[in-house]
Amino acid sequence: MNFVSPIKADHGSLAASLDVAVASATTALLAARKEDGHWCFELEADATIPAEYVLLHHFLGEEPDLGLEAKIGRYLRRIQGEHGGWPLFHGGAFDISATVKAYYALKMIGDDPDAPHMVRAREAALAHGGAGEANVFTRIQLALFGQIPWRTIPSMPVEMILLPRWFPIHLSKMSYWARTVLAPLLVLMALKPQAKNPRGIGVPELFLPKGAKKPPKKKSHVKPGWAAFFGGLDVILKGADKAWPKKGRQRAIAEVVRFTTERLNGEDGLGAIYPAIANSVMMFRALGYAPDHPDYAVARRALAKLVVEKDDEAYCQPCVSPIWDTALAAHAMLETGDARAEAAAGEALRWLKPHQILDLEGDWAQERPGLRPGGWAFQYGNAHYPDTDDTAVVALAMDRLKPKLADGPSFEEPIRRALEWIEGMQSKNGGWGAFDADNTYHYLNNIPFADHGALLDPPTVDVTARCIGFLAQLGEPKDSPRMQAALRYLESEQLPDGSWFGRWGVNYIYGTWSALCALNAAGIEPSAPSMRKGAQWLVSIQNPDGGWGEDAASYKLDYAGHEPFSSVASQTAWALLGLMAAGEVDHPAVARGIEYLLKTQEEDGLWGQEYYTGGGFPRVFYLRYHGYPKYFPLWAMARYRNLKASNARQVAWGL
Repeated sequence: MNFVSPIKADHGSLAASLDVAVASATTALLAARKEDGHWCFELEADATIPAEYVLLHHFLGEEPDLGLEAKIGRYLRRIQGEHGGWPLFHGGAFDISATVKAYYALKMIGDDPDAPHMVRAREAALAHGGAGEANVFTRIQLALFGQIPWRTIPSMPVEMILLPRWFPIHLSKMSYWARTVLAPLLVLMALKPQAKNPRGIGVPELFLPKGAKKPPKKKSHVKPGWAAFFGGLDVILKGADKAWPKKGRQRAIAEVVRFTTERLNGEDGLGAIYPAIANSVMMFRALGYAPDHPDYAVARRALAKLVVEKDDEAYCQPCVSPIWDTALAAHAMLETGDARAEAAAGEALRWLKPHQILDLEGDWAQERPGLRPGGWAFQYGNAHYPDTDDTAVVALAMDRLKPKLADGPSFEEPIRRALEWIEGMQSKNGGWGAFDADNTYHYLNNIPFADHGALLDPPTVDVTARCIGFLAQLGEPKDSPRMQAALRYLESEQLPDGSWFGRWGVNYIYGTWSALCALNAAGIEPSAPSMRKGAQWLVSIQNPDGGWGEDAASYKLDYAGHEPFSSVASQTAWALLGLMAAGEVDHPAVARGIEYLLKTQEEDGLWGQEYYTGGGFPRVFYLRYHGYPKYFPLWAMARYRNLKASNARQVAWGL
């Protein structure tokens, strides 16, 4: 292949260094396990979640935990950007919504508005158009605290919960996260409760004076025609707001409560994600539930469990990731060939086995009635919302380890059920979405309420790749109709430069790694054009230090190709795994990437990484998986060592 000529590596010394590095990283990852053998690392988002957690206390009128507030305040001040506001990810650009929430939370806990950090934040917010330019969810927070009138919020009548499923705007046509966040929010928007706000804190200073010049509008995903249509519909709905029949509204509210309580999910909470849980708590309070009401109390505890409190700082996670972390860490363990690691992987898979959801048809069944459950969720408990990505990754590890375990046959049924469920969740275009099949009602991303552009869960390259890898590892023929449809989808999504978009990881490096693994597993030759182009793209963006990196800003709507970015441990590992899947284990670029990981490994055997490489919603919400720099680099180094030491050069696994 015609690649640039990189530095030649001394493979003898590299192999010796690898043995030490792999052993050190393995020991460190083993030490990070929970007592019962699973892994669960911190999952960090931006300033909005901890800020909302502070505001929630004051919405409910609870006695504040001053010590916790102080710790959250220190966290928020530390992550304030040099631009004066708060970004959506480490080192990112100013974001008006994150800034408004962080500023409000800091003012709520007692920060002086004239303090330098508050002045900088306020000036930055006003320079970007003020709080009125924040997204819908931020403006709803402001309305709940009486800072803006409810009429400025796009209308979403609670009565929509009663609409038949064929109706164009229906909860079942939205993604799982939109569904669970929106359902209790419909009640809040109908009742329009006001926060208790015992300290009486407001933020009028974050709004531009009337008539002040606003900055130019940013490029939007919204199509002008749809915007005009839904804008007109919003006017009609606002005019009809007080005309809804009282009995119909009561019936709609009761239906939302039923929907919510059916999915309350114990101390894991509605949808097991912070915004949905917080909205359910506020809904219960708005409906008059006492704090000791079982539904209110369990939802409130679910929120508290998301808080990470340390000696000096605290923040609130958007959710937790035990299934994902455990499955991926198990793959890394299996790659090492270490007896301790293999035993740990077995213990982890035994922990995962009972978390498979076998007896509840979740929301996904509305699109796939009659399909037997068989998936895993992302969190400890989220039975209504398993996802194909976690399911494939868990079952891939089980299938790989099964022959080596005395109790290996006990994994045969979980793998078979996972396969059955994933086969049934394939969408019409050949790909897979994460939580639903055929969730492709793209017009919904144009409604005023969807200014974040993340209302749907359509098929994506990364999830499809994981499902292809799973099917292939279990023996699905390359020429079967199912596999052919999946491969056509995957290859149709490859960009002209050879890369693939990464929906759930940042970004084109993640997507390209995923796709190359899938193509290899399906039996596509390294000489195939899609494999060659993907590998060439990865090599072409390698940094001079041997690593790979990509900014989360690559999700921008006017993306025009890769822009150089600092090398990052997890992204370097993805690039290496992708190149090895494409048959390039002997390419000097791979050796240079391995050398980068060796020289950046820290004394504890792991890698540090402040950059966010997880995707929540492109351009809106990003994730810092604290586990990614712990297991992905180990996985890449161990795989490289294994392939170099063997006569084979082909990766034998689906991932």
